[in-house]
Formats: sequence, structure tokens, C-alpha cells
Amino acid sequence: MVKSIKTVKGDILPIKDHVLVSDMEFAQLVTEGGIIIPGDEGSSRGIHPRWGKVYSVGRLQKEIKVGEWVLVEHGRWTRGVLLQKPNGDEHVIRRVDFKDIMATSDEPTSTYGSNGSI
Repeated sequence: MVKSIKTVKGDILPIKDHVLVSDMEFAQLVTEGGIIIPGDEGSSRGIHPRWGKVYSVGRLQKEIKVGEWVLVEHGRWTRGVLLQKPNGDEHVIRRVDFKDIMATSDEPTSTYGSNGSI
């Protein structure tokens, strides 16, 4: 089943202390050993926190910085919006509340293991 996603051309800026993230992983994963873990969006096995890369922060946000990776409580993000930038870049952006951010990291981190490996 293909879900439709809203498209926005230009840029999006959050208000107050809100945080916008991109690069949240919902797709199929493959371990270093070749084991395939099916995509888990919308299923009971998909109930776990997820990492996202901070795309933008509101002007009142002082603790989270653009470019950091944040671990967000399960389900505490909005549906994605496809952002099409004038230079051709595309990002799926989701809003998260600061209170739902559990941890931060300077580098991409996998929910299943360290350094992006499973």
C-alpha cells in the first residue's frame, strides 16, 4: 500500500522551540551478515524510538542544534512532508516536540546497534 505524502516547495521554518527532523528510517534493513529485517512502519514490531537528523529548529530552541541526531520517543513525530528545495534537494521532514527527544548524538546512530550497523 502506497501512502500519499504532501509536498512543499521551498523551505519550512519551525516556530517557538519546535524541532524539524529528516532521515528517520522506516524501511527494510539489512544486517552486516545479510539478514533482512522487513520495514516496520505501522506494525507492532515497529514500536520503538527512532533517530532523526535535525533539519531546523525554532528560534526559542537553545538545547538542540541543526545537524545533530536525536532519539525520539515512539510515535512522537508528525506524518512526513516532502520538502523540495529550489536546488533540487528533497527531504521528508517531520516535526517533533522537544519534550519527546530522549537523547542526542553528533553522528548517525542505529536503534539496533552502534555506528549504524545492526
